[in-house]
Amino acid sequence: MEGLSWRTACCLSVLCAVLLLLRPAEGIRFVIDREECFSHNVEYEGDTVHVSFVVIKADTPWHYSEEGVDLVVKDPNGAQVRDSRDKTSDKFEFIVQKRGVHRFCFTNKSPYHETIDFDVHVGHFSYFEQHAKDEHFAPLFEQIAKLDEALYNIQFEQHWLEAQTDRQAILNENMSRRAVHKALLESAALIAASVIQVYLLRRLFERKLGTSRV
Repeated sequence: MEGLSWRTACCLSVLCAVLLLLRPAEGIRFVIDREECFSHNVEYEGDTVHVSFVVIKADTPWHYSEEGVDLVVKDPNGAQVRDSRDKTSDKFEFIVQKRGVHRFCFTNKSPYHETIDFDVHVGHFSYFEQHAKDEHFAPLFEQIAKLDEALYNIQFEQHWLEAQTDRQAILNENMSRRAVHKALLESAALIAASVIQVYLLRRLFERKLGTSRV
């Protein structure tokens, strides 16, 4: 009977691992004008909430600013539990003191619309009682829960790094576009100056020729 329990536990652990690998990383990407708020329900006190955001881009390719945005986190009673001020990207975590709906409010101080990548993950460990179960199931399920949290933390970190990479790629593209436009404007100005110089020299020679003939 004990051997059967261990085989069942192994099958469950393999199934959980497969489901974890297939689960995609969560997160949203949105455009903010002035203020935008999101709600997330946390069911247990003592859970760890992981938060990350990255300002991907502004709505104009000519705009580049490090002003960033503000993020304020409030608990179900409306009390502020965490904030992040004037940052283009940030990643932090906090322990839930009161279960319920938490609000995450972004404020954009820039005159431009900003695209923000935002991700929230709640880490929760379930501790299984031993009664009515095989005595080896409790530590096994606890290890599976810890593996679940560790894998999701990796996905959470990967999502944040991908958002950072997207932001840097857009900034590099905008800088390259501005450099090309600047070079074109300088070339056009140089050509215009050359044309004006040729025109003035021709007028000057024409006047000299006319004076010589007289």
